[in-house]
Amino acid sequence: MLAAADRARLGGDAGRWPEKLPVRQRLDVLLDPGSFVEDGLLAAATQPGMPGDGVVTGVGTVEGRPVAVIAHDFGVKAGSWGERTCEKQIRILERADRDLLPVFYLVDSAGGRLTEQMGFFPGRRGASRIFHLQVRLSGRVPQICCLHGPSAAGGAYMPAFTDWVGMVEGRGSMYLASPRVAEKVTGEHTTAEEMGGARMHAEVSGCGDSVFEEDWEALAAARLLLTYLPDDFTGTPPEVEPAPPEATGWDGLVPEDPNIGYDVITVIDRLVDGGTFFEIKPDWAQELVVGFARLEGRVVGLVANQPQVRSGAIHVDSADKAARFIALCDAFNVPLLFLQDVPGFMVGVAVERQGIIRHGAKMILAMSSAEVPKFTIVLRKAYAAGYYAMCAPGFEPRATLALPSAFIGAMGPEASVNAVYAGKIAAIEDAGERDAFLAARVEEHRAEVNLLRMGDELVVDAVVPGEGLRDELITRLRHADGWTRTSGRRHHPVSPV
Repeated sequence: MLAAADRARLGGDAGRWPEKLPVRQRLDVLLDPGSFVEDGLLAAATQPGMPGDGVVTGVGTVEGRPVAVIAHDFGVKAGSWGERTCEKQIRILERADRDLLPVFYLVDSAGGRLTEQMGFFPGRRGASRIFHLQVRLSGRVPQICCLHGPSAAGGAYMPAFTDWVGMVEGRGSMYLASPRVAEKVTGEHTTAEEMGGARMHAEVSGCGDSVFEEDWEALAAARLLLTYLPDDFTGTPPEVEPAPPEATGWDGLVPEDPNIGYDVITVIDRLVDGGTFFEIKPDWAQELVVGFARLEGRVVGLVANQPQVRSGAIHVDSADKAARFIALCDAFNVPLLFLQDVPGFMVGVAVERQGIIRHGAKMILAMSSAEVPKFTIVLRKAYAAGYYAMCAPGFEPRATLALPSAFIGAMGPEASVNAVYAGKIAAIEDAGERDAFLAARVEEHRAEVNLLRMGDELVVDAVVPGEGLRDELITRLRHADGWTRTSGRRHHPVSPV
């Protein structure tokens, strides 16, 4: 996941970094050498043992691009927040808001100082103002968080309002109440890791994006992520020199049998520039894969069903995962590629009680609202409402392409035949005759809704063999260069709860 430049700059010297980097060494890793200009260095200078009041703020550059930085100093009262701590963070966020600067948050804080709660809690320039500014910045500039230590109580919302959270395993954590407080309130006996550790948030809650072993790895990944994003919502991501794909050869890659799983990453590796896929939330809701990549040097966002996990069906968490990523791409002008191999949304009592309809609606709303160029590629099966959620033609993709193995239908041929002919099938007593009847009806169904028919009805714009798909997408992406947003629309839709 780390760029070659970052590996060269950091990887060879990784042994010189201690396990937990002091705050200024974290800044050395994140920022270009000599670029940091600090604000508020003398905050709390009259109070012994309180350098900077526990936070370092200022502006530097990452790959030559100006960015704002908030970095908690765990060496000063565990990075806790007092009045000046809040004021410094507010000032740099106000500057980021005024100058449209991307913001990096290096979080390592025990939360607010209860001995100074009048300074950080109730007033206009306290923690609530920080969160207000983060929300104001959301979708206007990239906000990237490295979680090096705790992020406790209300402070846990600082990472939550950012676009990406990289957590350091064994040290990074976030929770609204410590295990001790939780025990007092609920009677639960737990640990910080179980309640809010890196693995839990990356694999269970979805609040974390990726887990790293060391501080420097999270920081290097944060640097790399910025290369896929523009400075602000008015720009586009920077282009780089094209690179060939990591793999070639499509024979047998996508099995003809729709019930056989395969790893959709092997398809992505054949479409995008080699080594450029930056996966978002790889350990959470793994039945759906999302992430940034480059196609002939240009940044694209990928949303792909993962047939080897839960058959690629969309669940509650994967719908949320898709909705958030699609909104991120649309905010920062990143075109979207939808790779469909979907049996539909998951069904059953459990997911209905979890609100699969509501979560699915959020995904469809985000996809439908996105104005960036969208392209749909049907790899194999595209069934039921999953076909809709993965950007069906009615949601205005620039094109719907299909591999020769694709099949589009309200449900699979076998399921459709069983639904339509349930009574007749039940009436056939001879097993051989029943099987023959079923096979004949399935073939009829396949013939009725085959790809030629889909092309004739303008559902599919082109049937493209795997070997030609990358070039087809490169050409179509280039032809979408002149896209613009619709003016005069509502401020934003009302998202399903």
